[in-house]
Amino acid sequence: MSLSRIETIFNNSIAVKRASLESLAEQILQASEKMVHCLLNEGKIMACGNGGSAADAQHFTSELVNRFEAERPALPAIALTTDTSAITSIANDYQYDEVFTRQIHALGREPDVLLAISTSGQSNSIVQAIIAAHERDMTVIALTGKDGGPVAQQLTENDIELRVPANQTARIQETHITIIHALCDQIDFQLFGA
Repeated sequence: MSLSRIETIFNNSIAVKRASLESLAEQILQASEKMVHCLLNEGKIMACGNGGSAADAQHFTSELVNRFEAERPALPAIALTTDTSAITSIANDYQYDEVFTRQIHALGREPDVLLAISTSGQSNSIVQAIIAAHERDMTVIALTGKDGGPVAQQLTENDIELRVPANQTARIQETHITIIHALCDQIDFQLFGA
């Protein structure tokens, strides 16, 4: 019966979010504090991901540039997934794995933060983006799932990994967007008391 499949999806999503709350709340707070530090020091937040994670990167940056839930000044954020001319020329002239790297080399600097999103932790373009961010002395906040993969292996002690304790891509993505909303809420609260 299809109703039971729908109930299973909702129940599994709730379970993953509950487990993520228990294991990640402190790290989400720390990640928001790093982002606030960046913004207070005239930095910007860049975000990247592939597929659904690209959409999440754009969602996050739009919440900062426009507004989340309360009226407040615009905050500097860039989704590295939106400039199709840059992305396609880099992929054509170099290789796809460099589509975020080249943009980070051009735009990134200390104290900027990179929000790197990969549900599997396996995306080589995200691994390369993290390497580029470190070359530009940026802090990395990584949203991952499963075992964190090569993405987690690239992180330094100054970075933060927010690894969703799940293996199913859809459940990881659903939780990533909840984490993104928690980050937006904390940034607004810490900066504006909103």
